[in-house]
Amino acid sequence: MEATLTLTEGEYDAALRLAKRGLSEFNAPFTGDPRPLTLTVTATRPGEAEPAGALVGLCAYGWLYLHMFFLPEDMRGGGLGARMVRQMEEAARAHGCVGAWVDSYSFQAPGFYERQGYARFGEITGFPPDHSRVFLMKRLDAEHA
Repeated sequence: MEATLTLTEGEYDAALRLAKRGLSEFNAPFTGDPRPLTLTVTATRPGEAEPAGALVGLCAYGWLYLHMFFLPEDMRGGGLGARMVRQMEEAARAHGCVGAWVDSYSFQAPGFYERQGYARFGEITGFPPDHSRVFLMKRLDAEHA
């Protein structure tokens, strides 16, 4: 019996849940519990109630992935971003993470992450066109710190 294939555009929530569940079940005998944990660090301007910037990280399998990071232009350049990354790394370390990784487009912030001690371990050129996607990592465990 041959499976029916269906291609859809735009909607992926149900398919994403199916793929995550299936991969988690498949991976478990090899990796154990990933112990997933989401960490966030937000930055709020003095006198304002709502955060203006945020760093979102995902811990799994003992590694922190710096998933999304945004600071408005006027909040950059004074060390705030570095403090946010350090705070997240400290929290990840407290949860047993031994390393952290991030991907950044060449026009975004690879230099920022390198200044925080991250080293490039891969790059996809032409993604997006005329730019690159850069992958960086940093050990957080004491023997590599």
